[in-house]
Amino acid sequence: MALVDLVMPKLGESIMEATILKWHKQPGDSISLDETVLEIATDKVDSEVPSTAAGVIEEILWKVNDVVPIGSVIARIRTNAAEPVGSQTPPPPPVQQAVVVETKPTQSLAPLPKPAFVSASSTGRFYSPLVLNIAASEGVSMSELEAVPGTGNEGRVTKKDILQYVAQRHQRPVGVQIAQPASVEMRVPIQQIAPETSLPAPVASGNVEVVEMDRMRRLIADHMVRSKQTSPHVTSFTEADVTNLVMWREKCKKEFEKREGTKITFTPLFIEAIVRCIKKFPLINSSVENQHILIKKDINIGMATALPSGNLIVPVIKNADQLNLVGLTKQVNQLADAARNGKLKADDTTGGTFTLTNVGTFGSLMGTPIINQPQVAILAVGAIKKRPVVVETPAGDSIAIRHMMYLSMSYDHRIVDGSLGATFLTAVAKELEHFDPERDF
Repeated sequence: MALVDLVMPKLGESIMEATILKWHKQPGDSISLDETVLEIATDKVDSEVPSTAAGVIEEILWKVNDVVPIGSVIARIRTNAAEPVGSQTPPPPPVQQAVVVETKPTQSLAPLPKPAFVSASSTGRFYSPLVLNIAASEGVSMSELEAVPGTGNEGRVTKKDILQYVAQRHQRPVGVQIAQPASVEMRVPIQQIAPETSLPAPVASGNVEVVEMDRMRRLIADHMVRSKQTSPHVTSFTEADVTNLVMWREKCKKEFEKREGTKITFTPLFIEAIVRCIKKFPLINSSVENQHILIKKDINIGMATALPSGNLIVPVIKNADQLNLVGLTKQVNQLADAARNGKLKADDTTGGTFTLTNVGTFGSLMGTPIINQPQVAILAVGAIKKRPVVVETPAGDSIAIRHMMYLSMSYDHRIVDGSLGATFLTAVAKELEHFDPERDF
């Protein structure tokens, strides 16, 4: 018999923790390899965590609604495999290790060291590594931390709680300090500290329906506000004559579906043009970290997709520059179907380097999209409309009915200047206008 640790998987470079939504297995239940053990949620997508071994669930270390750091052991599985002969290595310590802290009236605690695991104080209150790291970097002692009201599960201190506390701490006048408890015995029990609660429902007069945001809508709202606070947004606009593209798709769509078994939409055609232009202007495919620009060599295109609930999610086509039109089409359709049916995996929404959103799907002519952090640009395409336009020909100018489309791109003005943003957007429009109507697929 051997014990195998099931750890919270890495869910993307910007995701540090996940919330447990539901356990599908309990201690004593048998489990097969790759069988779903639990469901988790991040700020991007809900996902299932499969078992990494076959056996019996020995122990579950976290409860529903717990926020678990990436890489933490969440369960242990007892397998039928024999342990290596002569192996005397003791099992790894459990994730939750108690750190007993004794305070004295005449001594102040030194700042917390940066821990590797979730720790507990002498009162039994647990803190995530993220909270402890923030406390350590801001010089918040353990006794101070224990006085911070927690809005998380069972009064746990969340990232939001500690950041708000630190902000208020910095705003206090010089000389004003938090009263330190004289000893452990004199501390106010956690359950007696009034935790911060979510904002109360507004009291509206008249014929008004008050609807509370669901979890995903709150996450989207936070993500959008954070993007605006992070990046100075600039939006450029242009229009493109996409008549050749529209006529080609109309001519080929039935044959394409018959031969490839999937429908071709405009989205893969737009992505194809974007990828070509990113290769010409690689700075568009980057992110900002502190005072450094990270130019991404992989071209991973996110495509904003509306869900039946009305919320929005952005699945990502990895290495889009390595796919032909058929491959792009199949990836687009597969990810869109998975998004609408709630079948997206956590990896399907991570790693994006540039985002496309089609506001024309809902009849809008154009929009000013918000950058999907940590990317530096997002391109929106509007509805394709027939309009009379002036067409230049060798025989002279004429007025013709053409399929026209507006494009807009919001970009991070910290590193993308107006000249680069406008040039890139114009290049995408030219790619679409110069679409070869005789090409194969």
